[in-house]
Amino acid sequence: MRGGAQAHLIEGCDGHWYVTKFANNPQGRRILVNELVSSLLFGALGISTPETALVSIDREFLRDNPEVSIATKKGKIAVEPGVHFGSRYPGTPETTSIYDFLPDAMIGEVVNRDQFLGALVADKWVFNADGRQAIFHRARIIGDDAGTSKVGWVARMIDHGLAFQGNEWTLGGSAVQGLYGRRAVYGPNPEMRDFGPWLERLLALKRDVLDQAFLEVPPDWIEGDELRLLRLLRQLYSRRVLVPALVAASIDWLRQQTPLAPADSLCA
Repeated sequence: MRGGAQAHLIEGCDGHWYVTKFANNPQGRRILVNELVSSLLFGALGISTPETALVSIDREFLRDNPEVSIATKKGKIAVEPGVHFGSRYPGTPETTSIYDFLPDAMIGEVVNRDQFLGALVADKWVFNADGRQAIFHRARIIGDDAGTSKVGWVARMIDHGLAFQGNEWTLGGSAVQGLYGRRAVYGPNPEMRDFGPWLERLLALKRDVLDQAFLEVPPDWIEGDELRLLRLLRQLYSRRVLVPALVAASIDWLRQQTPLAPADSLCA
């Protein structure tokens, strides 16, 4: 798998496949915390993101699978046995192809394109220092009429490792950070009202969601960092009221770019 954390695709004992980031990945353990906490918060807001799992890897598995390792400038190093972060692959590698890019001409075929609006709200909230990452895959979509379905493109938001400014665990503001690289996903003329439902969900979020997210983090990942994470999550809860202004700044930036040709409405 691509990326600085050097994730591996591993089949779990539950029969599902997981893009797995290891606790001793080159980017550090806080990246795993960011992935897990952000995934839980995205899920609480109803944003399409893969299901997560804590992937336990023992010495026997590593002995039998020597290709599971981490590359460094000095050569490969072993993965540490223990609990690691897993993001579920949609299906199996043999039956489901995933893509991290669709041309603008195909964006209108993504059935849940409005999820990019929700992701922008969430990314502003958690101060994602990276560009928004997403995958696309084909799936059977249930129609509005009972018993009808069709196959269409579905987007899922992935890779939250640089939430909270990565290892910095800080919260700031930027009009550009967190935006998806293909502006077409936001429509030709994004407006604040398009983001209204997602902002309402965020402002209605209960503190319990953040408390539960803290409890989900394996103790080994935050040893010595417990109080720092608690403070960060308290700041995050208070930060919700700032998000509308952060989203508005991103909308202004998007509207200043080269205008797009008319596209299907996100509100259709």
